Amino acid sequence: MDIESRTYQNIVKKESWRTVLTLAYQSLGVVYGDLSTSPLYVYKSTFAEDIHHTESNDEIFGVLSFIFWTITLVPLFKYVFIVLRADDNGEGGTFALYSLLCRHARVNSLPSCQLADEQLIEYNGSSSLEMAAQTGFAARLKSTLEKQRVLQKVLLVLALIGTCMVIGDGVLTPAISVFSAVSGVELSTAKEHHKYIEVPAACIILIGLFALQHYGTHRVGFLFAPVILLWLMCISAIGVYNIIHWNPHVYQALSPYYMYKFLKKTQSRGWMSLGGILLCITGSEAMFADLGHFSQLSIQIAFTSLVYPSLILAYMGQAAYLSQHHAIASEYNIGFYVSVPEKLRWPVLVIAILAAVVGSQAIITGTFSIIKQCSALGCFPKVKIVHTSSKIHGQIYIPEINWILMILCLAVTIGFRDTRRLGNASGLAVITVMLVTTCLMSLVIVLCWHKNIFFAIAFVLFFGTIESLYFSASLIKFLEGAWVPIALSLCFLAAMCTWHYGTLKRYEFDVQNKVSVNWLLSLGQTLGIKRVRGIGLIHTELVSGVPAIFSHFVTNLPAFHQVLVFLCVKSVPVPHVRPEERFLVGRVGPKQFRMYRCIVRYGYRDVHKDDIEFEGDLVCSIAEFVRSEAETAVVETNGEGERMAVVGTCSTYMQGFEEGSDVDEMDKPGTSEILSPKLKKKKSKVKKKVRFVVPETPKIEKETREELMELTEAREGGVAYIMGNAYMRAKHGSGLVKRLAINVGYEFLRRNTRGPRTALTSPYASTLEVGMIYHV
Repeated sequence: MDIESRTYQNIVKKESWRTVLTLAYQSLGVVYGDLSTSPLYVYKSTFAEDIHHTESNDEIFGVLSFIFWTITLVPLFKYVFIVLRADDNGEGGTFALYSLLCRHARVNSLPSCQLADEQLIEYNGSSSLEMAAQTGFAARLKSTLEKQRVLQKVLLVLALIGTCMVIGDGVLTPAISVFSAVSGVELSTAKEHHKYIEVPAACIILIGLFALQHYGTHRVGFLFAPVILLWLMCISAIGVYNIIHWNPHVYQALSPYYMYKFLKKTQSRGWMSLGGILLCITGSEAMFADLGHFSQLSIQIAFTSLVYPSLILAYMGQAAYLSQHHAIASEYNIGFYVSVPEKLRWPVLVIAILAAVVGSQAIITGTFSIIKQCSALGCFPKVKIVHTSSKIHGQIYIPEINWILMILCLAVTIGFRDTRRLGNASGLAVITVMLVTTCLMSLVIVLCWHKNIFFAIAFVLFFGTIESLYFSASLIKFLEGAWVPIALSLCFLAAMCTWHYGTLKRYEFDVQNKVSVNWLLSLGQTLGIKRVRGIGLIHTELVSGVPAIFSHFVTNLPAFHQVLVFLCVKSVPVPHVRPEERFLVGRVGPKQFRMYRCIVRYGYRDVHKDDIEFEGDLVCSIAEFVRSEAETAVVETNGEGERMAVVGTCSTYMQGFEEGSDVDEMDKPGTSEILSPKLKKKKSKVKKKVRFVVPETPKIEKETREELMELTEAREGGVAYIMGNAYMRAKHGSGLVKRLAINVGYEFLRRNTRGPRTALTSPYASTLEVGMIYHV
């Protein structure tokens, strides 16, 4: 059973309490690593410069009050109780919200969308509710979004800004987490020596962390949850000790009155210090972004029963200690370790470093995941995606991004060398992502949940005001570190927008220059060229018509394969496409031409299959289409008059298929076979193969039998991938911005990133690229 089948069975199957609690435990290591390590640097960043100690506890209690209410309102109320409900068929994150809006308001940025895509099961999850609620303000808003291209672009840019800030967070979070954890050595070494230890130690840990990414986390992933659990128990126990031992009355600071006293006493300095307090909720977005790996209930249980109380106790304990140690706190700049009993500092230091590494690992994996989503939806250049685990869905590694993150992470660590400026940078990235989520959620409330507009306004006003306050406090620190996430985001945003614009222009050129099927049919059954043995897969972005690269090819090389398949591999705005809905298959021209069109649909979180398995599934699907063409339901007739039908992968239909081992007994008389090797199981060296059998029975018409035999013969002759390699040039007379975007930006990205082979993982030996110049 493949990964996709297991995924859908798990969704349908009712969760037992044992399953929920197991997922809740596992989520500690993946979801809460970043959030759990925030006590390492919150007080240190808050009191770094803007607030100075006095003998009064007003500042300490005021900061504690802000921390308590910020954690309560944002992670607990906003994310756990509201945002987690806005899942996209179980998936979360910025692009999940954008995907929901794309489907409900048809603001999809993907050019090759079809009506057939809207018939996908996951696409139509809420169609009945939607049909019942398209009245009033929601209907007017939906209509406005669908008509106004500018608003659609604004929505896309908003989602991309959130994505860019997540990437920025992937640079800054490992830096500040590891650096803050390592800073504990300052209490065990001479003051003039510890600064020579912190930065090198942090850099060594960070280099090791990024260097080990390509091995994947599945080998050590089982240690992540115990490490974070141990860390949470450690900080909560120390917190309880400090509360009881130093100041049992610290609970009074939970009153909102202390926030008022704090701002009244510190005024503008207190407002500027909110940029440090903000760091107590860094990592909250991971609860939503990693929703696809767990379940809503498991994440809610883990946070409310363990993470939330542990963090509150940890912050209360630090405040209780600091309220009785003003002099010590000032000397060590209020680092986390001053509140740790002296005998426990070295063990706690080790646990803190391990927890920081786990938290950093989670954000790095999350960065890989969101870049994969962007690439699938045409908003990021093609990159090599390596699946590090065949069992754990979503465990991926992107080499190019990994090394870019490592270089940037080391650069900010060495460049800043202190928690204050790292905190300023990280805080702005975190709060910007939250603001984007708030904006997108307000649209989801109206368009997807069909709630009254006043609910959306109340949501934006309440949470938007809180986040805007923190955003302004972070932005004021622009010159003190906050410029880093802005600079990083602008660079990534420019690359994403340029790539998306170039992709749309390329598709427009393909549509305008496609060759009609009638021209193809006019060439006759042989297409006016020599037909050779084998299958030719012509890769195209078009869902109808004949791509220009095909006519360009046949005019230069008068030979082609006996079976032609116009193949379109595209992404749709859903997280997963079920195996039984994967392929849309149709026939191009009369039967004797042996030409087919196959549209392969993937969700933005789907795993693309390797070349051998993909070939097998593709040919099996065409064979199934040929075998059952008469009774197959037509789901769409495209502009060329082609009838398209949904055909599943080999694993979704067993009539006419058999499973067996890779042995000689497959060659049986009276049968023809189309082989599709499945993924190797690690415990067994035997390849599983799915065989399409053409039985010797009068049930299949003679013409159909001949076509299947010819398809079998062509498969045995080999499969060739023919792909277009487009060189983009702006037309003469184009504006300066367009010339820069196409001739410089897009071409630079195209030359320095993965080519069209990446989408299919086609073998080099079987790939033929056809070069063309696109004047757009």
